[in-house]
Amino acid sequence: MNQEIQKHVDRLLTFMRDEAYKPLTIQELEDAFGVGEADVFRDFVKALVHMEEQGLVVRTRSNRYGLPEKMNLVKGKVSGHAKGFAFVITEEPGDDDIFIPPNELSNAMHGDIVLVRVSTSSSGARKEGTVVRILDRGMKEVVGTYTESKNFGFVIADDKKIANDIFIPRDASNGAVEGHKVVVKITTYPEGRMSAEGEVIQILGHKNDPGVDILSVIHKHGLPGGFSPDVLQQANDVPDEIAEEDYKDRRDLRNETIVTIDGADAKDLDDAVTVTKLENGNYKLGVHIADVSHYVTENSPIDVEALDRGTSVYLVDRVIPMIPHRLSNGLCSLNPKVDRLTLSCEMEVDDTGDVVKHEIFQSVIKTTERMTYTDVNSILAQDEKVRSRYETLVPMFERMAELAQVLRTKRMNRGAIDFDFKEAKVLVDQDGKPYDVELRERGVAERLIEEFMLLANETVAEHFHRMKVPFIYRIHEDPNEGKLQRFLEFITNFGYSVKGTGDEIHPRALQQILEEVQGQPEEMVVSTVMLRSMKQAKYDPESLGHFGLATEFYSHFTSPIRRYPDLIVHRLIRTYLIQGKTDESTKQKWSELLPGIAEQTSNMERRAVEAERETDDLKKSEYMLDKIGEEYDGIISSVTNFGMFIELPNTIEGLVHVSYMTDDYYRYDEKTYAMIGERTANVYRIGDEITVRVVNVNKDERAIDFEIVGMKGTRRRPAKDAPRSISAGQGRKKTTKERGGGRGAAPAGKERSGSPEDGWSTRGPKPKKKKKKGFENAPKAKRKKKR
Repeated sequence: MNQEIQKHVDRLLTFMRDEAYKPLTIQELEDAFGVGEADVFRDFVKALVHMEEQGLVVRTRSNRYGLPEKMNLVKGKVSGHAKGFAFVITEEPGDDDIFIPPNELSNAMHGDIVLVRVSTSSSGARKEGTVVRILDRGMKEVVGTYTESKNFGFVIADDKKIANDIFIPRDASNGAVEGHKVVVKITTYPEGRMSAEGEVIQILGHKNDPGVDILSVIHKHGLPGGFSPDVLQQANDVPDEIAEEDYKDRRDLRNETIVTIDGADAKDLDDAVTVTKLENGNYKLGVHIADVSHYVTENSPIDVEALDRGTSVYLVDRVIPMIPHRLSNGLCSLNPKVDRLTLSCEMEVDDTGDVVKHEIFQSVIKTTERMTYTDVNSILAQDEKVRSRYETLVPMFERMAELAQVLRTKRMNRGAIDFDFKEAKVLVDQDGKPYDVELRERGVAERLIEEFMLLANETVAEHFHRMKVPFIYRIHEDPNEGKLQRFLEFITNFGYSVKGTGDEIHPRALQQILEEVQGQPEEMVVSTVMLRSMKQAKYDPESLGHFGLATEFYSHFTSPIRRYPDLIVHRLIRTYLIQGKTDESTKQKWSELLPGIAEQTSNMERRAVEAERETDDLKKSEYMLDKIGEEYDGIISSVTNFGMFIELPNTIEGLVHVSYMTDDYYRYDEKTYAMIGERTANVYRIGDEITVRVVNVNKDERAIDFEIVGMKGTRRRPAKDAPRSISAGQGRKKTTKERGGGRGAAPAGKERSGSPEDGWSTRGPKPKKKKKKGFENAPKAKRKKKR
């Protein structure tokens, strides 16, 4: 779009937003703007066409133009459901999704961008609407299973949000046969009673062939395959050793005691740490990160590809890397006892956890040892055999644990939220078949690295915020008031209450709730629903703060091998600090580039999380295929009107459908989230221990069905043990924006995986009149609303 058309767009939007504006025809708008010359009129019309295509304006049946919001219309993205209905997710942050009944979709499919008219009869917690226009078809290709009929075929989509099958004419099957996993290009979209029609463009293999299941997930989410020849060529051109001239102007830290601490199977080691005690009693923490930006230069083939990928993707049986392995496992990996180029952040930390001095610079290091989390945990657990093996390093590890505790105490005191969900790893053989599901350990070693990475990320973010230069931040905005309020109502079912409303809650109050439910039967469900009440963390060129970490400044600096925003942070460090470029043209360049980079990398992160989660669920279901008839102990993790979800100790979850509860007629009590037997008065509640038997597994649906064998007993807290009333303490420091920007749950990687999800859609129950627990928010915790 040229500048003249953009000017028309801006002027038209301003004009139409006026309170007195009524929808006008194109001739009336022409007169209002005094458009006369032919070329000006041409651009004016192009601007209106563009605005209509983008849903910025709506053209009525009488050919008048107006703003959607003034016509009770909302723009959003369709999220389908297997049962045929859908939700439209609006573009306005914090707005509730709009429910669309099947007969009101107007041929829209999952992923489409649409305009919706919200029903005037919508009331209560759920808005309903009708799709009035499809602005853009989001679904271009579909992955699914091919099924043959006599004269045609059809494809059942793997994505259950696509409720209807895709019709495949006989001459468009391209050799696909019954059971093939295929990629289909949609050639005709639904119209009236006609289904979407497509053409098979790729056959992935038979659905039962080894590896085809994961390959299907890769194609479904549009994940990349191998690297292009020019990317591989650039990687191969990188020498095996550091060139002599690359040592120039770098601080030499090769004689310092610096170690990496990672999982035993990690190959790309991008961070190393060291801790010493200074004469004044303070700690000196060094965080040294692989200098990927030295090798991956701006707009080079690897850089362009890395931006397109956004992040490495860690699936059950493979890694899809952001940059080629020659770099990530070679010169950019901080392998032991070899020279490596790094960017360093050294911080002096006092005994309260405050950074009193810091420095960011380029360096060269030679790590003393490649440590594993297991060995460091053993050392800190006084395992004499392991301590003897690393005798000279033991004092430093003990200092690290000491410093990490200081940092964690400060973080918790300021109100950071720590979601301690159980995480499991699915182990697969060379054919991709799962043979075990084991819990991931999160010991002292994992926690201390987490604390060090968090501090480095905060320090780097604040440094560049103070410089007032364009930068890319990791932000987590305050929760939506409505969703948080529904969470506060939800926890009253377990005897907890928070004094205040959804717009007043300090993150410290939420962390106190997590502390109170720790070890209680409701711990998991309360943590999960709290997480879903929050917004997703994302990347942004504005420093809006991080709600879950309760910090005003946060960035991602520590993982440039696997996250593109970290690579950009390194490039900005090189630009502003090392090269000293802070002139207006440089700042203007990055001001224009960073919004697009932030949006792209946020989108690619969400894509990676969804794909990783789907392969985990897929392989967990497959793992249970040969377990039918076996019995397991579990805990009721959720109760709904159609049954109860049971979580096993290894995090595998299955459903006891109400139809399997045959000893009585059970009704669902929404207020207490319980199943209650009408005749026997049996009660099943969240947190109850239960023994179940596996009765059915559907790998394609990622569904596991259980039946009840018996109760092991209730884990409900007796009334006398109800939690005491506590105060949430002082309000947190507000951001420079309102003062009241957001902060997010723990970020991905060594800062912990699992960003907050914007996924709450269940109506919360009414609060109980009698409340057992109160979390009081001091007046200072209340923050201003954005104007």
